[in-house]
Amino acid sequence: MHRWSKLFVPTLREAPSDAEVASHKFLLRAGYIRQVGAGIYSYLFLAQRSINKIIAIVREEMDKIGQEFLLPALLPKEPWEESGRWTGMGDNMFRLKDRKGADLCLGMTHEEIMTAIARGELRSYKQLPQIWYQIQTKFRDEPRPKSGLLRVRQFIMKDAYSFDLKPEGLDDSFNKHDQVYRTIFSRCGLKFVAVEADSGAMGGSQSQEFMVYTDAGEDLIASCPVCHYAANVEKAISRLEPVTEMEPTGEGTPELVHTPGCAAISDVAAFFKISPASDIKCVAYMVMKRGSADAKQGDAKSSPKETWHGVAAFLRGDHQVNETKLLGVLGGAELRPMVAEELQQYLNGPAGYLGPVGLTPSAVPLGEGVTVIVDKSLENRHNLVCGANRIDYHLRNVVPGRDFCWTLAADIRSVNEGEACPHVDESGATCSGRLVVGKAVEVGHIFKLGYKYSESMGARVLDPNGKEVTPIMGSYGIGIERILTAAVEQSHDANGFCLPASIAPFTAVITVTNLADAALRETGEKLAALLDTAGIDVLLDDRDERAGVKFKDADLVGIPYRINVGKKAAGGVVELVSRAKSQSTDVSIDQVLHELKTRIAEENLLETAAE
Repeated sequence: MHRWSKLFVPTLREAPSDAEVASHKFLLRAGYIRQVGAGIYSYLFLAQRSINKIIAIVREEMDKIGQEFLLPALLPKEPWEESGRWTGMGDNMFRLKDRKGADLCLGMTHEEIMTAIARGELRSYKQLPQIWYQIQTKFRDEPRPKSGLLRVRQFIMKDAYSFDLKPEGLDDSFNKHDQVYRTIFSRCGLKFVAVEADSGAMGGSQSQEFMVYTDAGEDLIASCPVCHYAANVEKAISRLEPVTEMEPTGEGTPELVHTPGCAAISDVAAFFKISPASDIKCVAYMVMKRGSADAKQGDAKSSPKETWHGVAAFLRGDHQVNETKLLGVLGGAELRPMVAEELQQYLNGPAGYLGPVGLTPSAVPLGEGVTVIVDKSLENRHNLVCGANRIDYHLRNVVPGRDFCWTLAADIRSVNEGEACPHVDESGATCSGRLVVGKAVEVGHIFKLGYKYSESMGARVLDPNGKEVTPIMGSYGIGIERILTAAVEQSHDANGFCLPASIAPFTAVITVTNLADAALRETGEKLAALLDTAGIDVLLDDRDERAGVKFKDADLVGIPYRINVGKKAAGGVVELVSRAKSQSTDVSIDQVLHELKTRIAEENLLETAAE
């Protein structure tokens, strides 16, 4: 049994001025965390108890499908060079040298190390499948740490890796993790949604994120309330309504029109009296392409080629470029907007009046010249307006495919709220729903990596026919602190927050309202001992403080149940307060344990029903 008077719980009445999101404010005020540096935090007593409970849930569920490892956080350069990510990770990776000058890094993730183990130890299909996981500290040189534990430079992660003989086996491993993750997040009391996602630097053919809706989230999720389609906007698609095409003018060929001062889409639409959907927008970028090293792989003197290429992206005037989609389609590493000199070099035109007519697109993406990429929504359109690559002039009657061509066409736009859901059922019927876009925070991510790491690093096993084959891989991550942060974000009010009993530092706090009253003090002691013996994490608030101070602290620190031992205790009654519902109930002292267990069981049933 823990006594509050003996614990270090440094609560604050006000949050520091630089704390912006609710979870950051309350975790600081509740004495859970203290900042050491930008994106670096110390976890104090209450936070560590919650984190340990989260880890215990993750470990218990992961042990049902996998085996726990513990890999080093300090890693050599060579495995990362083999996979190509030594340069691919760019500035996000913490790098250092030892006293002999050897390059090392702090691990962001461990695909390379797990693959190296598999390469050295797995020989036969009989050893597959394998699922290996660890719970380990990770490091990321985050350029803009903020929002408390949501964007940090050191964090705890459960990362798992699967090795299978065939794609069907990977499907099974992926589905196992999907089910285990749903159980983990449900047991942690999170209201979450699983969404389609972009694989990013991890690579692979398919990925799925587990998201918790909150205004503090930095991801945007597009979802359908009718069929429950959901995807990160970096991956989301929609079904566009047909657009009424403009009637051609003259002979229907591109016609040069003087449009003085019409550099903005809205000005162009007003000038031609058209919808922005009939105007072609140009967004011009310089995109970096990372190549292989000039010298022999592993040579310390070798340096990778990084080349920048001009890219002109064309899409409807009412749409926005999705830069994640764009980079994925092009195979680029980074991008930035073109400057005026580059616009002249690649497009021979000024900002606000750029267009595709007259451009000579490169034969391949990120090749010589300018890469011209058009969004799929422009295909089969007619009689559009676009910039003429000449200040104060536009072209009308422009037909994609007739009047200009491109390097490639792809989905490079972000979906908009209110657009039609893209889901089509087995009968071919389209969903009637409209997309809703909301902010969310990612708590887990699962990837079908495919052969990216096993192939590049030379992992091989013998199949049943004795033929050497490459195992297929998956990667699966959970952010431990993000579970805590998401739980705070989804359940807080002006007075503090409430954690689910499964991850709260204590399930109940017994508050003795007047410590000078020996009878109340004795009743509190007996109740605390009773709950402790019954296996309930209980905190006895035995501080010599006013009752109001104790109540405020209890509401602040996230404990889901409070038992007030006050004047009614003389009559055998105490007050049981549910923090989540802000409800209090008088309960006889001999029924407190039963009532508390009943409420915890009901909470667990709700969590199970959410899976």
